[in-house]
Amino acid sequence: MRKSHPVRRAVLSGAATVSGIVLLLSLKPASDPGSASAAGGAVPPVAAQSPQGGRGAGAGTVTGDAASTQYGPVQVRLTVSDGKITRAEAVQAPKGGQSDRVTADAVPKLNQAAVAAGSADIDAVSGATYTSAGYVKSLQSALDKAVAAAGSNAGAGAAEEGAGAGQGTQVLTGDAAQTQYGPVQVRVTVNGGKITAVETLQAPKGGRSDQVTADAVPKLDRAAVAAGSADIDAVSGATYTSAGYKQSLQSALDRAGG
Repeated sequence: MRKSHPVRRAVLSGAATVSGIVLLLSLKPASDPGSASAAGGAVPPVAAQSPQGGRGAGAGTVTGDAASTQYGPVQVRLTVSDGKITRAEAVQAPKGGQSDRVTADAVPKLNQAAVAAGSADIDAVSGATYTSAGYVKSLQSALDKAVAAAGSNAGAGAAEEGAGAGQGTQVLTGDAAQTQYGPVQVRVTVNGGKITAVETLQAPKGGRSDQVTADAVPKLDRAAVAAGSADIDAVSGATYTSAGYKQSLQSALDRAGG
């Protein structure tokens, strides 16, 4: 690919990734089984499990910021194990009309390229320039977050060891809660006994559910982090989704407590 290509320019702006991956060796979260459905159904679903391992295995997941493109947002989630990208998945990608075909063709190639490169230095997929650019941007965001988390964990490592295994970083997936409109499943990151991040792996989709999920889930995620528990209010207009969310969240927290 010529250096003048727009995606190459986007990649060069995040050139710190290669050295940053080294820092990921200090990531300590344990992962547990969980699944996620990609946006729009065009993106392949997440496999049933994340890599397993103890605190020393350096395994964890991190989700990049959603990157807006001309055809819709693109958002990438990474699984990192032993300082390497072991899985890349697009949890959001352009959908509808021609975008369904482009997404179905481009996203698997971009996922494979991210794992192979171990960085955001990947080529655009032919015919999917905007999707590729958004993917690279979100991928770089995820890598930056992973590096930041690694630095934070390294600085707090000694304190975590002294506090016992229960006070380290844990990534736990709650049970999928069945609702009238579809399953809801939540993954929680707990550090030092506090909720530091929440991801919704499954939520109702299709028809009006797409709009309800897009509105409610970010609010529920923020509320869970702010409350530090499953004691959160339902989102107006999303009663069933909220109830399923709280149920799955509580099951994840129960595992953290154990």
